[in-house]
Amino acid sequence: MMNEYLSMPELPVEKRAVSVPRPLLFPVNRPRSRKTPPRPTRLNRCDTRLFQAGLHGHLYEKLGAHPMTVHGMAGTYFAVWAPNAQRVSIVGDFNRWDREANRMRPCESSGVWEGFVPGAHTGDRYKYYMGGQNNGGHDKSDPLARSSQEPPDTASVVWDLEYVWGDEQWLHERAQKRWRDAPVSIYEVHLGSWMRVPEERNRWLTYRESAVRLAEYAQRMGFTHVELLPITEHPFYGSWGYQPTGFFAPTRRYGTPQDFMYLVDLLHQRGIAVILDWVPYHFPKDHHALSMFDGTDLYNHPDPRRGYHPEWKSAVFDYGRPEVRSFLLSSAQFWLNQYHVDGLRVDAVSYMMYLDYYRKGGEWLPNRSGGQENVDALRFLRELNENIHHDSPGALTIAEEATAWPKISRPIREGGLGFDFKWDMGWMHDTLQYFAKLFHQRCHL
Repeated sequence: MMNEYLSMPELPVEKRAVSVPRPLLFPVNRPRSRKTPPRPTRLNRCDTRLFQAGLHGHLYEKLGAHPMTVHGMAGTYFAVWAPNAQRVSIVGDFNRWDREANRMRPCESSGVWEGFVPGAHTGDRYKYYMGGQNNGGHDKSDPLARSSQEPPDTASVVWDLEYVWGDEQWLHERAQKRWRDAPVSIYEVHLGSWMRVPEERNRWLTYRESAVRLAEYAQRMGFTHVELLPITEHPFYGSWGYQPTGFFAPTRRYGTPQDFMYLVDLLHQRGIAVILDWVPYHFPKDHHALSMFDGTDLYNHPDPRRGYHPEWKSAVFDYGRPEVRSFLLSSAQFWLNQYHVDGLRVDAVSYMMYLDYYRKGGEWLPNRSGGQENVDALRFLRELNENIHHDSPGALTIAEEATAWPKISRPIREGGLGFDFKWDMGWMHDTLQYFAKLFHQRCHL
């Protein structure tokens, strides 16, 4: 029999004394009716307040899909933020993608829908069915999915992130490291094109295959860091990962989440730090992902002069929405905490800071003071750096930035944005241009 809402055993809670008015018309200790399903939740009031204030950096512990056993029942807890949906259901392998089988319940006024599905296990594919008044309904992948199908398939995948790490000494020493006072040499890598296997139809290497070869090469060449172009899940391979849809999922093109953990772990054991290219500016408008997630412009600003960039033809995150800031803060912390990465190279900081960056007249909307600065994005960047440096000692933040904005890499207390370093785009392009010339032509540059 299909229930209107998800049924789940009640999580253990603290017992409280209850005052019952007299006269008693029924026994105080009568058993609860089994016809009323208990209501599960992983969100408490503190989580809701932090989430709605834009300060929650650990949403990955609350939202998404979490395999667990509750009162002897093995299954998966699901939670998703969709404040404008009229109804939300979980569809997947475990219920034959039936939109009526497992409806979710709203969690008070948080905008979060949640529920537990017995029998949903690691490896099961799933999506959320969003029922709304604008377009009738649509299936969406999970914004906080830990794993996804390999593109072009788009379903999220229930996954457990258990892994036995061997880099305890590295993390301990990293917390004491002062990278500003140490030599830094970074090797930038796109895993899919760095090395191929010609005899096997020129396929790319898996995370595990790349691990040993990349570690040996970085050591031999004297690099202190490996910087990976975005490995967050992305539908269009030609974007090199810069059009992400899975902000909490390493792409399945090269293996499982544990395979990626192995890559980071091995590099650490060989003395090589790992930096990820991280893209908090925009996302593609693919229908299965964040775009019009609950039938509305939830993650991007509804005004295209703020929420859409004509150059990249992608949706721009709305930094003025607190829940979006919490989503992005949590994504950053997720990679640092769950995958032990040593830093983030924050992509497109110039686009984030300026409302008119690479926009023509009429394509951008000034701030409240009539200026070109994105006040909300600047606030987010400061909160991001403060959050990372407080919670992840020794982790680096690097701004990919190409303007003359002052104090990019100065502390927040000194009026800066708080980044550790600035990725000098001008120097990079000049260097590439220099080496592209023949030797006798270089003296003219």
